[in-house]
Amino acid sequence: MRKVGVALLGLGVVGGGTYKTITEHREFYQKTQNLDLVVESVLECDEEKIKALGVEEEKVASNIAEVVMNPDVNIVVECIGGTEAAREYVLAALRAGKTVVTSNKLLYAKHSEELERVAKRYNAGLHLEASCMGGVPVVRTLMSGLQANVITSFVGIVNGTTNYILSELSEQRGTFEEILEKVHKIGIAEADEEYDLEGYDAVYKLSILASLSFQTKIPVEKIYREGITRITEEDFRCAKDLGYCIKLLAIGKRREDSVEVRVHPALVPKEHPLAGVNGSYNAMFLTGDSVGDVLLSGRGAGALPSGSAIVSDVLFAANHYEDISTAFKHPEIANKNVKVITDFSSKYFLRFQIEGTTSKVLSLFTQKGVAIQKFIHRESEGELLVITHETKESVIKSVIAKIEERQLAKTESLLRVI
Repeated sequence: MRKVGVALLGLGVVGGGTYKTITEHREFYQKTQNLDLVVESVLECDEEKIKALGVEEEKVASNIAEVVMNPDVNIVVECIGGTEAAREYVLAALRAGKTVVTSNKLLYAKHSEELERVAKRYNAGLHLEASCMGGVPVVRTLMSGLQANVITSFVGIVNGTTNYILSELSEQRGTFEEILEKVHKIGIAEADEEYDLEGYDAVYKLSILASLSFQTKIPVEKIYREGITRITEEDFRCAKDLGYCIKLLAIGKRREDSVEVRVHPALVPKEHPLAGVNGSYNAMFLTGDSVGDVLLSGRGAGALPSGSAIVSDVLFAANHYEDISTAFKHPEIANKNVKVITDFSSKYFLRFQIEGTTSKVLSLFTQKGVAIQKFIHRESEGELLVITHETKESVIKSVIAKIEERQLAKTESLLRVI
């Protein structure tokens, strides 16, 4: 039986979950993997976290050099988050020839090229399953499960916190503020609320997933982003009445010479596979040219789902130590100047407060060549609900501008529809 030593950088929610998984399943891994997985070193400055997990005092390191110079450490797991210290620590581990497993989507989305280059130079492994979608094995699926396919598109729920909030709001289980307080209590929210609520977390994950799916580097700053804070109670009511639910989606599409990448709330038809993905669950609906549609789903937030993904990577690396796993086998084909579509096409849901006549408002859609799939005029509320067929973002914005310029209606809501 081969012994594999692991170092943990950080014992927060994810690092703590990883420590528990490794220590509690040690005997199971011995029986099923023929591996003795042992936490040999921990880098954590919070003594309370160390004591709460029962980490042996002699295994607590005081600095990163002590970790990477430890001959008993084969795999370094980075769970500290952020970029500055995390980047320094990960690079130190890679340069020492240690395999690195990271859950840090921000670090990888912003510095993947540097990390991959250093990993290859020092013959070190680099694994990132836990960076996206918690316990859902989407990274491994893209890298070694669907590699026979050209991935043409995907749409996913990649942030468990916002999905939980939207699910609760949809069922009227409290106000936004009450539900937000609840996600903090159950430990599935970032300390900085904006990171989840404004879609930044989803953008970093989309950058990674789109880069893997389309074999090119997708810079974070080229991804369209819109969060969930502007969605109203009326939006949920209208969506339900029309046969939809509202989800924060990460969308990627491959075109002939370009890609489309965006994060925003959207109306999802109740019959779509993603419509039933509620609470803190994540899901990815992928389409490959050979396999067709593939749905992956599971818990996307919390200590143990993320810990599961990290330990899965640790076990994979331990069993395939001769196979250096990085995102691109040939990084020279990853075009940094990839064309990203900004004027994307979608169906749209619009809610207007009518000030003129319905016919005049609808005629402006026709004049701009926008086909209407459905409309409802709620005379008692003075509202007009419109769902369009697919059209370009620039066109729908020009229709809205013309309607408001002529003072025919006030636009209360604009949401995309999948």
